[in-house]
Amino acid sequence: MDKLLLNLSSEVSSALETKKPIVALESTVIAHGLPHPQNLETARRLEEIVREAGALPATIAVLAGQLSVGLSEDQIRFVAEGADIRKISIRDLPIAIAQQWNGATTVASTSWIAQRAGIKVFATGGIGGVHRGALPDLSADLPVLASTPIVVVCSGAKIVLDLPATREWLETYGVTVVGYGCDEMPAFYSRASGLPVDTRCDSPEEVAAVFRAQEALGINRALLVTVPVPEQFEVPATDLENVLNAALRKAESQHVVGRELTPFLLSRMAQMSEGATLEANIALLENNARVAAQIAGALTQ
Repeated sequence: MDKLLLNLSSEVSSALETKKPIVALESTVIAHGLPHPQNLETARRLEEIVREAGALPATIAVLAGQLSVGLSEDQIRFVAEGADIRKISIRDLPIAIAQQWNGATTVASTSWIAQRAGIKVFATGGIGGVHRGALPDLSADLPVLASTPIVVVCSGAKIVLDLPATREWLETYGVTVVGYGCDEMPAFYSRASGLPVDTRCDSPEEVAAVFRAQEALGINRALLVTVPVPEQFEVPATDLENVLNAALRKAESQHVVGRELTPFLLSRMAQMSEGATLEANIALLENNARVAAQIAGALTQ
């Protein structure tokens, strides 16, 4: 990729040159995933957590058609509060550059940009996956994970998706799934899904060893490190199923489809659970950022 298209902050450039640990952070969760003012507060807190854990945060977005890696405080506020911040996935990047868009990057586009900038670790909340329903509908996150060598720290796939089908897709396309301190893949707001992981790692050093082996083998896949939501914020499975089914019915009645469906469902679930799912979302984002910073540190040792 033409490096002129990448706008690295001075901090990120310096950290890359000196091989200091860096954690990429997405911006869609700021612009479209959380309500205001929690979105701005969470964006600031995630950066703070990464720094406290000894790494440099690099929030990524598209600003005035530039792939911006490492946002300033003013830029983060702009993404959180801007009136016309588009949701930008891989397919949108060439248009965003050509037409000088302002946009928030998804898991797919953040992973793609971060890896090409030289960043090895990316923290997010939940990845996209296989959508529910009869038609085959895949998030763009999945093929990017299957072609981008980067550590992605998450809490599994978003609960509104078809989790068994998503897990099967990851297996079929050779994406290694690590359970961080767990023996099964977390289910976003819930700690358990009944779905297997490929291996369990209980320390940042163990994860770093697996990723180094993957790099040495030349396997160009993401290493998906799945971290359970902190126990005190877990939403009970029965409560979750009830609010999810109600949210799905509401989406169907309002004909909400495509890229608008997931944010609609998550917002609706937060309302119906009286904020429990929103609290869980923020808690897992913060925890994942901390784990990612520790892994980034282990990779630089």
